[in-house]
Amino acid sequence: MFSPLEKGPDSYRERGVFFDMKKSGLLFSVLCTLTIFAQQKQPVQPTKNTAPKLVVGIVVDQMRYDYIYRFWDKYQQGGFRRLVNEGFFCKNTNYNYVPTYTGPGHASIFTGTTPLIHGIIANDWYNRKTGTTIYCAEDKSQSTVGSTTKAGQMSPRNMLSTSVCDQLKLHTNKKSKVIGIALKDRGAIMPAGHMADAAYWFDLDAGNWITSSYYRSELPKWTQTFNENKVYEKYLNKPWTTLLPIEQYTESAADDNLYEGSLKSGVKPVFPYDLPALYKDKGVKIIRTTPFGNSLTKDFAIEAIKAEQLGKSTNTDFLTLSFSSTDYIGHTFGPQSIELEDCYLRLDRDIAEFLKFIDMWVGKQNALIFLTADHGAVDVPAYLIDNKIPAGYFDDKAFAKQVTSALLQKFGDTLLLEYINQQVYLDNAKIKAKNIDIEKVYETIASIAYSMDGVASVITAKTILTTSFTDGITKKIQNGFNAQRSGDMIITFNPGWTEYQHTGTTHGSAYNYDTHVPLIWYGGAIKSGSTNEAVNITDIAPTLSNILNIPYPNGCTGKVITGVIK
Repeated sequence: MFSPLEKGPDSYRERGVFFDMKKSGLLFSVLCTLTIFAQQKQPVQPTKNTAPKLVVGIVVDQMRYDYIYRFWDKYQQGGFRRLVNEGFFCKNTNYNYVPTYTGPGHASIFTGTTPLIHGIIANDWYNRKTGTTIYCAEDKSQSTVGSTTKAGQMSPRNMLSTSVCDQLKLHTNKKSKVIGIALKDRGAIMPAGHMADAAYWFDLDAGNWITSSYYRSELPKWTQTFNENKVYEKYLNKPWTTLLPIEQYTESAADDNLYEGSLKSGVKPVFPYDLPALYKDKGVKIIRTTPFGNSLTKDFAIEAIKAEQLGKSTNTDFLTLSFSSTDYIGHTFGPQSIELEDCYLRLDRDIAEFLKFIDMWVGKQNALIFLTADHGAVDVPAYLIDNKIPAGYFDDKAFAKQVTSALLQKFGDTLLLEYINQQVYLDNAKIKAKNIDIEKVYETIASIAYSMDGVASVITAKTILTTSFTDGITKKIQNGFNAQRSGDMIITFNPGWTEYQHTGTTHGSAYNYDTHVPLIWYGGAIKSGSTNEAVNITDIAPTLSNILNIPYPNGCTGKVITGVIK
């Protein structure tokens, strides 16, 4: 029997084709094997970002988003305008928790998570273990380095998670240098994290830049020299006048108005300010409520970069830099003040000088800089009221007094341990021991709260811990709630309402005037552009980690912002 290919006159041709096909299949198999072998010998390497030599994280304390555009026409080309025009602007960046304060803000930016995880629920909170309030950076086991005051008894130990700076130190086996700088201790300590080489802040009583024994046993020589030179005196030995002719400050209210506080009792808050006289009367601490506190911070930061040779090694170094005077001026004078506008025009020039220094030091191509804020601020409620906008002031002392009286009358005991940060702390041990119905306690307090003007909602810790909120103010409350540190009830005010004095401004709410902040990325790896996509403040740290090719902070809940890199 023959196979079909062997039959007929074309049998040999067909048989030949059959044999050619066999050869082709064999050749194809050999080529595939060789290709696979070659791929095994030359593995494809993962794409890796080129890490910058120096990262600078800038936080402008109390900078609302609208300040970028409100003062735009008066900014120079080299400051905020340069960052926006040459960098990547995330225009819709918001805080995703409350309360919006300085301590939690700085912690959240650099840990990539909220107070729920990192534990810095406010600047101060009630400590149930000690029965007293605790400051967010407080660490009485440490001592001051650089002065004889107690201003250095600080550390990051109350922060429960790592910062992106910690992850950089871990990743490079401590070869990267990390330094934090701010007038405020919490503005220097929280961003730099647990493993920082140093964090420096300004001792307002001693007039020195100091640190804590947590970091080192003595100040480096360059810091000692900076202190000895009393650099702040060059800013305090002349009056504070407006940078531009005062009639050009058309973005602000009149210089003399009812909504501003004063630098000294009995002295009207109007230009010019006699800084030499104020310095003589109040000491060097007066500098924090002038734009020159920011200038002093900039001077110290540049000196730190040079003395510590940041950005000059083979490993990425990280400087965290917080400008605090914007917050002090905002609290004192408010968002509508000429004082605030002048502060931002001067900060614009400080930033321009800093960027110019970075150009010279490492070059834009080797730097990564981001600028954001730790929170915003509300317009002065008294100003809003006078302009027919609903707003007001919640009387926290009257509320606490009514709660104490009502609980004593109904349950035979005050049961109130503390009211702070719009949170009620109850004596739960006593409530349990006396077999008091906790729900009735909640109802009593909520009834008092709702009877007062300005209260929008009252929510209990029990509800926060047993309900999964997905959006809105309640979700922000949940993100800012830490079961070990937060209170038993949280009160939310209506928009425009605060617990504050009737001049100047404050912050802390879940509303956009407090949550909406600028976020600008700048540097050699950053593309020019902007986005209106929603970004959470907790997205900064994972984005940094992604650029630096390092692990995210260990409590990170944010996500990488796409489109930032070239």
